[in-house]
Amino acid sequence: MGRPILCYVTDRNSLEAPAGRGREAALIERIHQVARAGVDWVQLREKDLEARPLFDLASAAIATARGSEAKLLINDRLDVAWAAGAAGVHLGENSLPLGDVVRFKRRSDRADFLVGASCHSLEAAVQAARDGVDYIFFGPVFATPSKASFGAPQGLERVAEVCRRVSIPVLAIGGIDAGNAGACLQAGAAGIAAIRIFQQPSELTAVLGAIR
Repeated sequence: MGRPILCYVTDRNSLEAPAGRGREAALIERIHQVARAGVDWVQLREKDLEARPLFDLASAAIATARGSEAKLLINDRLDVAWAAGAAGVHLGENSLPLGDVVRFKRRSDRADFLVGASCHSLEAAVQAARDGVDYIFFGPVFATPSKASFGAPQGLERVAEVCRRVSIPVLAIGGIDAGNAGACLQAGAAGIAAIRIFQQPSELTAVLGAIR
């Protein structure tokens, strides 16, 4: 098993903003912290923002992560990801067609631009791999309020099945914490993606070390 990919999925609305500062500023500070702590990817998932404020937030996030190994991915908005110079775009089930985005990338001069997809079934995962995406998020693996709309938890056996069926990295998502992340990796996941464990205010370095 190689070094697991750890991805922080952002949610500025669940962050506590210090007095006199907005949630955007709090999120940029958190991205700075997780990047310095060794998180590999940050998926900027702020669905309520329009293009211009999302671009501004993405630009600030890229700037604050500069000097670290962290890559910034933009949820859903290919236009913002491309314009801001992000490392990639992460697409949901209702985003642009995966094949179209992959072909756009291949026609460009940015071969290192990542295209990822969220998948909630084995069939969707296999199709995403066929479409040529670079990685997938699969879940929800465990019960979690933020993923309740995507159905019942998939469980570790389904994670293992997906990992056997596709040759691209699979990141487990949904209810992941320091206690169960290891089981996801043992099932074959290349890494984990989560909100809560990366937004908890203390002992971030210790948590990441424990997972790795």
